[in-house]
Amino acid sequence: MKVKLLIMIILAVFSAGLIFSILIIKNKNLPVADLAAINDVVKTAEANWGNFSENSFNNSDIKQSFAIIDDQSNVIYQTPGNHFTDLYEAIRNRDTIVDIQNYDETVGKVIIRNNEQELLQQMKTELITFVSFIFGILMLVSILYIVYIHRTLLKPFQQLQHFAANIARGHLDIPLPIKKDNYFGAFTESFDLLREELDAAKQREYESNQSKKELVATLSHDIKTPVASIKAVSELMLVQANDEKVRKRVNTIYSKAEQIDLLITDMFHATLEELQQLKLTVTEVSSEELLTMIENVNYDQQIVYGSLPQCIILIDPVRMQQVIDNIISNSYKYAGTQIKISSQINQGFLELHIMDFGMGISEDEVPLLFNKYYRGRNVKGKTGSGLGLYISRYFMESMDGQISCHSREEGFTVSLKIKLA
Repeated sequence: MKVKLLIMIILAVFSAGLIFSILIIKNKNLPVADLAAINDVVKTAEANWGNFSENSFNNSDIKQSFAIIDDQSNVIYQTPGNHFTDLYEAIRNRDTIVDIQNYDETVGKVIIRNNEQELLQQMKTELITFVSFIFGILMLVSILYIVYIHRTLLKPFQQLQHFAANIARGHLDIPLPIKKDNYFGAFTESFDLLREELDAAKQREYESNQSKKELVATLSHDIKTPVASIKAVSELMLVQANDEKVRKRVNTIYSKAEQIDLLITDMFHATLEELQQLKLTVTEVSSEELLTMIENVNYDQQIVYGSLPQCIILIDPVRMQQVIDNIISNSYKYAGTQIKISSQINQGFLELHIMDFGMGISEDEVPLLFNKYYRGRNVKGKTGSGLGLYISRYFMESMDGQISCHSREEGFTVSLKIKLA
């Protein structure tokens, strides 16, 4: 329904109501007293006083109801339909009252009924009925228009709301209903096209992720073969080596090959984008295990450390080794100096402070170092992915520990807080 049509209907109904109201009022004329007819009734009453009959006033031209009473207010005669009560009621009703004379003596009265109030009441009743009818029609038109507005405007928006909720929940297979008589047909059609594009993009993303996972799995499988060969050769060299220094270095090669093998196994189950899928098994171990982990990355005897406080710590040994490897490797790569490790027990944690003596980084970069893929401004010419500290923080937090870093005047420090058992 168009707005113009609704306005025309409302104007037509109001115009019809106004016209009919005027006609009702105009056609209800108030009666005018016919003095000649009243005089004729009075003369007939005086002539027939005491001998009235039903036919006494048949020849009268009066059109109003009337009654004749005697001087005691007793009704002697009244026209059909007239209901005389008393003289006081007649005065209140503004009836016309005329005396009846007989031999110069007032013997009665003629009371002409004034039906003005009855006509006014009738007019009011007709007007109220007609106005109620007009407002009923307007109310019906309004209800129909509200229903039409709800069906063509509000309901499509409600459907859009449910559609948006389904999109937010990822239910991209539920289409948006579109009707031909919908004012927003093209608008809702665009939303449905958007849903289809999102569904297609989601499918492409899924296929891309599957492809990446398959690639990682394939590469991991291919890498396992040379790593297995390195482990086998290392084992053979350990058996044949007689020099303690050579045995120590070969043992380092073997332990690193074993560590690479564990990392490759993890790659079968999770990618770097799905870090939370990497499982940790936290156990109670002696703090002496940390010395072994440090020594595993002490390739050129560049790490200076003393004994650690004797305590039991809560760690996953494999993941802790990765954390230490990441930190020491960064120091080797970016500082290229000797590394010093100090330790202490503080408030339920064993703290390790790993310090190098390089150039460090600016203070504004320190909060960014643990962000994924972030690399400092001093990495020019050095390879890396910017994931080492990001992964290390995840592992430390998963073991209920903490990792932090800060620059010093003479270098850079990474601090590990390892929870005590």
